[in-house]
Amino acid sequence: MNIRVGALVGCLLLAGVCEAKERDDYQKGTLLRMDSAPCGMQEKGSKTVAGELLGTDGQHKKTQELLCQEYVLQAERVVYRIRPKDDKHPALLPIGETAQFRIHKDKLILRVAEGSDNKEREYIVVSMTPREQAPAAVANKN
Repeated sequence: MNIRVGALVGCLLLAGVCEAKERDDYQKGTLLRMDSAPCGMQEKGSKTVAGELLGTDGQHKKTQELLCQEYVLQAERVVYRIRPKDDKHPALLPIGETAQFRIHKDKLILRVAEGSDNKEREYIVVSMTPREQAPAAVANKN
């Protein structure tokens, strides 16, 4: 009986340590700027009356370039260019503020503490560039 209780307590402690590790998994970075980047084209087409009656393909198409928000997030060693995964309702992030983020599979999960809802949002990493100051900072620590 005591062995079972001890094993149960050990499992609970291990689960608590693993949970604490997951929460502590966030890195900090600064949102430097937001740019508008082209991310596709939108087409609106309408058929003409003559095209419908004669069976010709006389369509009027309007094409418009779509622009997406693209943020620059500077972490300790890497500069990320990220885009919101939700293109229809992207949240506007505060530039110059500190954000917490973590990489999960192929997404970057971002949380801005200064925001009103402190909600995690998913972003797509467009590019990653190593910071030039990082090697000098590491060399100074030694």
